[in-house]
Amino acid sequence: MNGLHGIIFSYEKESGLRELVEHRMPASIPYGGRYRVIDFMLSNMQNAGVTDVGIILHGNYQSLLDHVGNGKTWDMSRKYGGLRILPPFADNRKYRSGEEFEGKMQALAGVRSYLQEIRQDYVVLADSDLIINIPLSDVYETHLASGADITCVCTPNYKQTENATFFQLGEDNKVVKTLCSPKKPEGYHCLEIYVLSKELLLKLVDECEAEEKVSFRSDVLNGMGDKLDIRGYVWTGLAAQIRTLKEYYDRSMDMLDPKVYREVANAARPIRAKEDDETPTYIAPDSKVTNSLVADGCNIEGTVENSVIFPGVTVARGAAVKNSVIFKNTTVEENASISYVIADKNVTIRRGGKLNGHENYPMAISKNSVI
Repeated sequence: MNGLHGIIFSYEKESGLRELVEHRMPASIPYGGRYRVIDFMLSNMQNAGVTDVGIILHGNYQSLLDHVGNGKTWDMSRKYGGLRILPPFADNRKYRSGEEFEGKMQALAGVRSYLQEIRQDYVVLADSDLIINIPLSDVYETHLASGADITCVCTPNYKQTENATFFQLGEDNKVVKTLCSPKKPEGYHCLEIYVLSKELLLKLVDECEAEEKVSFRSDVLNGMGDKLDIRGYVWTGLAAQIRTLKEYYDRSMDMLDPKVYREVANAARPIRAKEDDETPTYIAPDSKVTNSLVADGCNIEGTVENSVIFPGVTVARGAAVKNSVIFKNTTVEENASISYVIADKNVTIRRGGKLNGHENYPMAISKNSVI
């Protein structure tokens, strides 16, 4: 889709993801046995024919850089355009590289020189911590047909409400009221995907910078709602923002539902992930694996129930993994038992050990831990 350019915001927020973001940004958290969270938004754009995408970074982004590389996985490794990594506050005349973003408008002001060079007439802005498989081409066509200044993707099926934005929609899905972080959620939950023209985006960036405004939600959607024609695009499919450890655990367990998995793995809009080139998984004849996602390269000789297992995991004889999410190259040794646990990469659960979290309070284990 030559008329649309992608901008993805991938920076650290006040996060309840705790141990999962000690060594990475929320965008590069593993998800669903084979993906990273940012794979979803990159794939959504690639499936819509968006070939030029800029990722605005800030924080502990080395893991994300290693994952996205030159964008080849999403057909964005190109001589002209393609995937561009936008370093923190690229315009050092305005900001120091050690500062934190206070909002999207400040982040965009920091890369204004990049925005000025965008070849397309329209831009889609999106967060990187959203699990969604959406036809962005339809969002774009709806935006053009409506004549709106800004089209915002929103959903009535919200599961996360903390620090969220809600819309009340009127005729033709026009946004008549914007509620930022309301105590009582009502209306449609904003999914932080916006389509607008490059011309309008530059105008908003300059206006917000001149008035020291930093937030897209508060200062543009809410503060300028009476001046702009803002429309909602209502999405009723799967949509989940990953902001807390509990949300991550719940959305990971959702992947064990065949209906949810089929929506994520929609053949018409595939979610592409970096290939690991692992060997096939070995499941021993006397082992037990039920209702679980098990990736390639694993060695399963014990019991795995209701769990999501990433590549290279070893579950030794006599060990039991239940209701858990186990990241790459983790080992559960003989006769160890874990339940309601999220184990990061390269964790070792020692022989005979027992770890029990709770459905409402899953236990998270940091990367490279030996327990």
